[in-house]
Amino acid sequence: MKLPTKFEEFGPVFIQEPDDAIFSLDSDDKKVIMNCEARGNPVPTYSWLINGTVVDAEADFRYSLIDGNLIIHNASEAIDYGRYQCRAENSIGTVQSRDALLQFAYLGAFSGRARGAVSVREGQGVVLMCAPPPHSPEIIYSWVFNELPSFVAEDSRRFISQETGNLYISKVQPSDVGSYVCQVKNTVTNARVLSPPTPLTLKTDGVMGEYEPKIEAHFPQTVLAAKGITVRLECFALGNPVPTITWRKMSGNIPKKARLRKSQAVLEIPNIQLEDSGSYECKAENTRGGTAFRGHLQVYTLPQWISMINDTQLDSGEQLHWECRATGKPRPTYRWLRNGEPLNSQSRVEMVNGELIIHRLQQADSGMYQCIAENKYGAIYSSAELKILASAPVFSTNPIRLIATVGKDVSLECRPRASPKPRISWRKNDRRVQPSRRIMLLRNNTLRIINSSRSDEGSYVCRAENQFGSAELTIVLLVKEPMRVELSPIRVEVTVGESVVLSCKVTHDPSLDVSFLWLLNNQPLNTQQEGGHFEYIQTSSTADLMIRSILLKHAGKYGCRAQTSADSVLAEAELLVRGPPGPPGVVIVEEITDTTATLSWSHGVDNHSPITTYNVQARSPVSLGWQTVKTDPEPVTGNMESAMAVELNPWVEYEFRVVATNGIGTGDPSTPSRAVRTKEAVPSVAPANVRGGNGRRHELVISWEPVSEEFQNGEGFGYIVAFRANGTRGWKEKMVTSADSTTYKYRDETFPPLTPFEVRVGVYNNKGDGPFSEVVTVFSAEGEPREPPSEVQAFAISSSEIKVMWKPKLGRLSCWEQVSSWKDMEQEEMGKKKRTMGNETTMLLTGLDGNTQYLISVKGFNSVGQGPASSPIKISTKKNAPSLPPGNLMWIQEGNNVSLSWDPVKARDNESEIIGYKVEGRGHSQVMRTPNSAVVLTLPEGGTYIIEVRAVSEGGEGAASAQVRVLTSSGKRSLCGFSDLKMCTFGLVIVCSLS
Repeated sequence: MKLPTKFEEFGPVFIQEPDDAIFSLDSDDKKVIMNCEARGNPVPTYSWLINGTVVDAEADFRYSLIDGNLIIHNASEAIDYGRYQCRAENSIGTVQSRDALLQFAYLGAFSGRARGAVSVREGQGVVLMCAPPPHSPEIIYSWVFNELPSFVAEDSRRFISQETGNLYISKVQPSDVGSYVCQVKNTVTNARVLSPPTPLTLKTDGVMGEYEPKIEAHFPQTVLAAKGITVRLECFALGNPVPTITWRKMSGNIPKKARLRKSQAVLEIPNIQLEDSGSYECKAENTRGGTAFRGHLQVYTLPQWISMINDTQLDSGEQLHWECRATGKPRPTYRWLRNGEPLNSQSRVEMVNGELIIHRLQQADSGMYQCIAENKYGAIYSSAELKILASAPVFSTNPIRLIATVGKDVSLECRPRASPKPRISWRKNDRRVQPSRRIMLLRNNTLRIINSSRSDEGSYVCRAENQFGSAELTIVLLVKEPMRVELSPIRVEVTVGESVVLSCKVTHDPSLDVSFLWLLNNQPLNTQQEGGHFEYIQTSSTADLMIRSILLKHAGKYGCRAQTSADSVLAEAELLVRGPPGPPGVVIVEEITDTTATLSWSHGVDNHSPITTYNVQARSPVSLGWQTVKTDPEPVTGNMESAMAVELNPWVEYEFRVVATNGIGTGDPSTPSRAVRTKEAVPSVAPANVRGGNGRRHELVISWEPVSEEFQNGEGFGYIVAFRANGTRGWKEKMVTSADSTTYKYRDETFPPLTPFEVRVGVYNNKGDGPFSEVVTVFSAEGEPREPPSEVQAFAISSSEIKVMWKPKLGRLSCWEQVSSWKDMEQEEMGKKKRTMGNETTMLLTGLDGNTQYLISVKGFNSVGQGPASSPIKISTKKNAPSLPPGNLMWIQEGNNVSLSWDPVKARDNESEIIGYKVEGRGHSQVMRTPNSAVVLTLPEGGTYIIEVRAVSEGGEGAASAQVRVLTSSGKRSLCGFSDLKMCTFGLVIVCSLS
C-alpha cells in the first residue's frame, strides 16, 4: 500500500480496534473503557454502535467519548452487555471496526435453603448435586468434606465434573460419611461462595452387592471447539467394583499430544487442530460388565485472510476489480461496506464470492470500502480507499532543454498528470509533427526521432487535453557533433611493484562540459579504497590515471568514460600484471608407502611469467609448521604436475602442499591435501640418554628418553630393556609396552647394593624389533640409609642455642642428615626438624627456650628415603641471659682515651651467672670484653662515637646500658655537653656520669 505524504488527504485507517472484554461487577471503579484509534487526514471523528444501534453519547450521560475511546459509567449487565463497534469518519469516508463482546463477571450466592441428607448403602454409587448460583463467565468447582480446609481428593473412585459441578462417588465407603459443601470460584474475580451442606449417610439395611458400571458424567454428543484451544472431554461411571475408564478415537488414533487426567476420567487435547476432529468413545468396565459413551468432536476455525484489498486510484470511467479471500470452517461468506453502510448489487456493481466489480466509475464512487469475511464464529474486516481521479493535464517541469548527438536516436517524452487520460498532439516550430519512417509517435505518447541530425534542432511542443482542460510542454532539442575518446596505451604489461600511466584524451563540442569516470572491470574505480596506488591527473580535455606500486589485483580491463550532457563514450585498455604465481590446485595423494608419498596437483595461474619450479612442503602433528621435503625428481620443474615426496617417517600423519616459483618470485601455497598416514615400518631410532641409579635396595633402575611419536614407525610400539651383571655373558631382556615409558625397575634380592650392570635399551613395534642403544654401565641401588649416624653429641651454647655433632654413615648416594629436637615433656612429633644443606656433620639449633631440657636425635636420608634415627640424647639449654643492663655508667675522657665504670649486674635466680661484660663502641667497630666493671678505651681521632655496655653470661648477652656519646679531635679535649650527662666537673680531666 502506498503511504500518504504529509499533506495528502486519506481516509481513516484503524490503529487500534476494540477487543473483547470482561468487566467485574465487584470492581470499585464502575467504569468500562472500550478502546478505538484511527489515523487519517483530515483527523477522523468517532461514533459507536451497541448491538447495531448508534450510541448517543450526548443524550445519555452514562456514555462519553475521549478521542476514539468509549467510556461507560455505572456499567450494568442488563443494559451494557453486547457487541460494540467503533466507526471512524472523515471527509474521505467511513470505516467500521470489528465487533467486540463486552461481558460482565459476577458470582451470585447459593440458595440458603437447607439440603436434604443423601442416604445410600455401602458399596452403592452416589451423585451429589452442586446446583451453582448465577455466574459469568466460567467457574471452577471443588467440594469441601466436613469443614475447611479439607477438600475432596479426586481419584479413580471420586470425580468432580467441571461441566456440572457435581461430585460423583462410584462406590461409597464408610469413610465417605460426612457433610459435603460445593465451593465455586469465579475465574475472573476469584470470588468464592459455598453451598449449604449436603449430609451423606449409610443405610443400615445391608451392603450393596457388585453391579456393572453406569456412566453418569460424560461430554456432550456434539462438542464444538475453536482451533488452537485445549479441549477437555469428561467421562465417569458409578459401579462396584470401581470401574476403569478407557478412551479411543473411532477413526484413527487418539492424538499423541493428548493427556489423560484425573485417573483417566478426563481426556485433554491441547492446541486442537482440524485433524483432531472425529468421534471419541469412553468405556467404563469392571468385573461385572462394561458400558460406553460416544460423542463427536467438531473443530471450527475463525476466518483468516488469504488476500485483502488495497488502496486504489482510478480514473473516472474505468472499472474497479477488488477481490478478498479468506479461509475458515465453516467456509466464510462475504459482504461489502462503503463508508460503513452495506453495499448492494446494482447495474454497475457486482458482488460474487468476495469479488467486487464496479463498472464505469464515477466521482461518487470514491470513499472507504470494507470487505467482511464471516462465518457463525466470527468476522474479519479488510479496508481500502478508492480514489476517483479527475483533473486537467499538468506537467511537472516546463520547458525542457534536451541535447543529443548526430546519428543517435532521441526520445521526447510527454507524460502529463491528468484524469481521465488526455489526448496528445505534437508540433515543431508551430507546425504539426507528421509521423514518418524516421519520426514516430509511440503508444506512450513519446516522440521518437531515429538517426538525429542538425536539422532536427528546434522547439517541440506536446499538447495534452481532456474534458477538464489542457496544458502544453515545450522541449528545446539541440543536436551536437559526437564526442571521440582515445585511451592509450591500449594494452600494457608491467611487473608487480612497477608503475604505469593510462592517458585518456577526448575531442568534444567546446560548448559542452565534459566529465570523466575511470572503471576497472566495468566497476567504478574508488581510489580512496586502494591505499594510494591510484592518482588522477585531469585537464579540460584529458584525464590520466597513474598506478603506482602495482599489485596483481590491479590487472584487468580499464575503462575511461567521458560524458557530456549530450553524449557518453567509453574507451578501454587492458593491463597485464606479471607477478609471482598463484596457488597451484589442491594437492592429491595418489599413493602412500612407509617413507614416500606420490602427489599430484594442477597448475595455478602463472601471472604472465612461466613457472620454473615447485616446492613440496609437508607438516605433521609433531613438526614445527610446514617443512620442505625431499622429492623425486629433484628439483620439480614448472612443467610437472606430480612428484614423489621421499624420506618421510613411517606411521606419521602428513598434509602436503605445493608452492610455485617463477622468475618474479614465489607465490602462495596450494590448499593442503587431506591428511594421510604413511605405512608402518620397523623402528629405526633407538632411545637416547640411557642411564640409571637411585631406587630401593636390591633394585636396578634403568631410565631413558622416550622415542618421539614421529620415529615410532607404527602401532604396538614399545621398549626392550636388556641388562647383565658385569662379567656375565647372557642378557636378560624385559618388554616395556608403553610408548611413553621412561623407566624400568628390576628387583633381585641376591645382588648387593651398587652392583655394576651393562645396560642397553631397544625398540620394537608390530612390524618387528628395531635397534638397541649403546651399552652403558648402571649401578644397582644403594637404598635408603640402613644405620643411624653414630657418636651423636650435643653442647649448650647459650640459653637459646645448642650445637649438635655426629659421625655420618655415608654410602655412594648423596646423603643428608635430619636433626630432630623436642622438649623433654613433649612428643617427638611436636618438636622441630632441621636438615643439613649437604654432607655436614654439625648443626646449630637456635630459637630454643632457656633453662629447658631437650631430646635430640639424628637420622640420615637420601633421594630414596630416610634411615633410622639415633638414640635420643638429653641436653639442657643454659639459663637465660641477664635481663638487667649495667647501671650508673660513668666515664672520663682525656684526649682520645675514655675510662668507663659501672655498677656490677646481679643475675636473678632464673638467669645465668655473670662472667664478664662486653663494651661495644659504635662508629669505630671496637669491642672489648672484661671480667671487671671498668675499662679504658682508646678511640681514633676526629669522630663521634657511641659506647654501650652489656653483661655477659653462659646464657648469652644481657640488655644494653644507656649510651655514651664521645667526641674526639686532634689533640683537643672534649667538653661535657650532652643532654644525658648526670654530672660534669671541669678541669684537666672531664668526669661524666649517666644514669
